[in-house]
Formats: sequence, C-alpha cells, structure tokens
Amino acid sequence: MAIVLFLVAGFLVGGVIQLVRSGATKFSIGLVGVLAALATAGGILWSV
Repeated sequence: MAIVLFLVAGFLVGGVIQLVRSGATKFSIGLVGVLAALATAGGILWSV
C-alpha cells in the first residue's frame, strides 16, 4: 500500500509542476500540493 501512495504522490507532484507551468490559480496549485503531501505522509506512515 505504501508504494501505491508514493506513486499517487509522484503523479500529484507532476500535476503541481504542470499547473505551475500552465499558470493555474494558486488555489488549485495549493490543493494538489496538499494532496501530494498527504499521499507522501501516508506512504511514510504506512511503511513504518
């Protein structure tokens, strides 16, 4: 399960990068960034 969460986090980080490049709103960038951070934290906590 931790690997799945890290994969999701990777996709979300890529989404943040694409949102920044396309000039999206700060809210959408922040929302996807928070989801990426939560997925990363979940992956770390699940692997402990």
